[in-house]
Amino acid sequence: MDIELARTFLAIVAAGSFVRAAELLNVSQTTVSARVRVLEEQLRRPVFVRSKAGASLTPAGEQFFRHAPALVQLWERARHQVAVPAGRRAVLAIGGELSLWDPLLLRWLLWMRASAADVALRALVGLPEDLLDQVAQGILDIAVVYEPRYRPGLKVELLAEERLVMVATPPGADGASADYVQVDWGPTFALQHGIGLPGRADPGLFVSLGPLGLGYILQAGGTGYFRHGTVQPHLESGRLELVKDAPEFLYPTHVVYAETGDAELIRIAVEGLRHVARSNAS
Repeated sequence: MDIELARTFLAIVAAGSFVRAAELLNVSQTTVSARVRVLEEQLRRPVFVRSKAGASLTPAGEQFFRHAPALVQLWERARHQVAVPAGRRAVLAIGGELSLWDPLLLRWLLWMRASAADVALRALVGLPEDLLDQVAQGILDIAVVYEPRYRPGLKVELLAEERLVMVATPPGADGASADYVQVDWGPTFALQHGIGLPGRADPGLFVSLGPLGLGYILQAGGTGYFRHGTVQPHLESGRLELVKDAPEFLYPTHVVYAETGDAELIRIAVEGLRHVARSNAS
């Protein structure tokens, strides 16, 4: 089977229509329709029912949906393993959200180089949904994200539970006199933040990235919520102080990988991630 047929099928399922799938794949709608036609000819069954509302799966399509992710993953994995560099036994591709790279995944790269030097590494940074898409497609072996959306064929494991703590630059450790910087830590945090701190609904600065917000208050002064492990060195040096009586929020980190992945390779990688996460927590 042409692997693009399976990719196109999965894109339509994810997008809900042929039109939106064409946009995702950056091809014409005619190309999408032609690929589906070829797929249905090969399967000898229709896989989609098209309507004004979009595209829905037929019973045959639902059956194929159980296998299509594994087909794409297997192809990508084979493609990567064929390109293993000389002197290495395998290639492992990992992706993480931008705010997780320092220090968690940076230290993991160093751990892998010391503990599994015969494994070549590919490291990517991206948005969580894009990373999960790439795991589902077999482009990535592992993704490390905060709030993964569960998908068929993917396993999700809790890696660590960090705390988000409110810190301030002294003086102003009570947060009253410093500008409040709100970081986008995801929808769960936004909900908890709105309930626990209703008076902070209109921050002086809103940023979508934790390191950006932290860098700002370290230079300009201010208050905000950040991962405890990240601000710990600044707390010890006195550049930041914990805000007294401010609520803390749990912020779990998850590791996501395909059920069809190389079990031994993933075991080693996850073992390293857990080791680094424990080190960060201590």
